[in-house]
Amino acid sequence: MTESPTPATSDAVPGPGPETGGNLGFGVDVGGSGTKGGIVDLDTGQLVGERFKVLTPQPASPDAVAGAVAEVVAHFDWQGPVGVTLPGVVTDGVMRTAANIDKAWIGTDVYDLFSKHLGGREVAALNDADAAGLAEDRFGAGKDVSGVVMLLTFGTGIGSALMVDGTLVPNTELGHMIVGHKEAEHQASSKVKEDNDWSYEKWAGKVSDVLVAYENLFWPNLFIAGGGISRKAHKWVPLLTNRTPVVPATLRNTAGIVGAAMAVAD
Repeated sequence: MTESPTPATSDAVPGPGPETGGNLGFGVDVGGSGTKGGIVDLDTGQLVGERFKVLTPQPASPDAVAGAVAEVVAHFDWQGPVGVTLPGVVTDGVMRTAANIDKAWIGTDVYDLFSKHLGGREVAALNDADAAGLAEDRFGAGKDVSGVVMLLTFGTGIGSALMVDGTLVPNTELGHMIVGHKEAEHQASSKVKEDNDWSYEKWAGKVSDVLVAYENLFWPNLFIAGGGISRKAHKWVPLLTNRTPVVPATLRNTAGIVGAAMAVAD
């Protein structure tokens, strides 16, 4: 099967290159449909210039996606280390699962792969929810919150990131935890709400059940709600009945880029 090209879909202009100075990093966020990246000010968590996005190739094989990442990096003429988020579990530099991406990723040595496509430079690769959690904890909704902070992304499934005083516990995958008799994401993702045409009231009840299960295991100080439905947090967060505060994510579609840049810098 041949791999499709990765045309650019953004009209963003290039940001300044690494010669700008300052504490800068670079992150690329690989998603099921788009691969986007940019230069990050690691002191503020803000993007320097605009982000740039290309279509994630289909099929999203390892070499094809790595080529798209290299295209994003080349757009900025960035010469330094690169952080990359991936929709799956990464341990010891090996991709263990593959969500919304080609199953050929499973078992791939991601550091060898990206090093080959990025001229041998230093690379960090991590789960996409973990990257967003790192960014939100340091620069977003979790800033200045001590103890256990949990980011949950409500979308097709439920992604999770668990931080303890700013330190990431990687690859938690709590959306697959059994709550009652089902996986959490099979009863409380935003996709389930849409598929069943549930009201916010009914869906919030399901989300509350999941959050209580997480609370009873981890006793977090704060939940951060991410995913597209977080933009409508005012419609459902007040309906939740769990005991831990829940706030919407604030970095939105830049969180993965920022978290990836943080990971390679750290």
